[in-house]
Amino acid sequence: MVKQRKLLSVPYYLWILLFVIFPVLLLLFQSFRGLDGSFTLVNIQTYFTSRVYLTMTLQSFIYAFLITVLTLTISYPAAYFLTRTKNKQLWLLVLILPTWMNILLKTYAFIGILSQTGMVNQLLDFMGLGAQPLLFTRISFLIVATYIEIPFMLLPVFNAIDDINDSMVYASRDLGASEWKTFSTVILPLSLSGVRSGVQAVFIPSLSLFMLTRLIAGNRVITLGTAIEQHFLVTQNWGMGSTMGIVLIIIMFAVMYLTRKRKRGVAVR
Repeated sequence: MVKQRKLLSVPYYLWILLFVIFPVLLLLFQSFRGLDGSFTLVNIQTYFTSRVYLTMTLQSFIYAFLITVLTLTISYPAAYFLTRTKNKQLWLLVLILPTWMNILLKTYAFIGILSQTGMVNQLLDFMGLGAQPLLFTRISFLIVATYIEIPFMLLPVFNAIDDINDSMVYASRDLGASEWKTFSTVILPLSLSGVRSGVQAVFIPSLSLFMLTRLIAGNRVITLGTAIEQHFLVTQNWGMGSTMGIVLIIIMFAVMYLTRKRKRGVAVR
């Protein structure tokens, strides 16, 4: 039985080796190579001493934080009320259905909606407000990125709230707790595991967004993902692009560590 389990785990370890460990090692190796192919520490030194790269990293954090806050602000109330409706699984399916569509198609759909002749500007013009420059702005980037990331926050939060035993809620009500008190002391603490998972699922990909920055923000938003794409495809500086990729991986692991579930110590008398 043990031997059979080991054989069944071979494809899994092989996948991890070929598509996770090996690419990371390749990035690490490439980060120590200069434009002439020689071994160098210039890429690392340049990244941590360049104001441009450090500012870009800070901007990536800020935009990822804003996208995460917006998705959580929208998704948590939606998930909470969704768990208290009939046919909640059907409504959940409707809400996460856009994730089945290719992100490029959704992006181009928003280009049409937010353009000067798009539906939003037509509505504003009908209301007498006139057309507004909605596309190629930072606000449009946040709106579209939030829309795309909402299902990845909504699903884990919904599952966490839905798994809460109703008897705990009823017990809180029987003890005289108000709706808000029940929510803040019972529902919210028990659903934090879903919030942590949602933050990881939204914040980490938001750090490396690059397609939306080009198509929606018109390169007015520069993130680490945008810079990595430019270094690999435009400037052909693979060493610097790999260095930024390693930094991004380290940041991702740091975020996962900070948002992990912490075990509470049990005092023994």
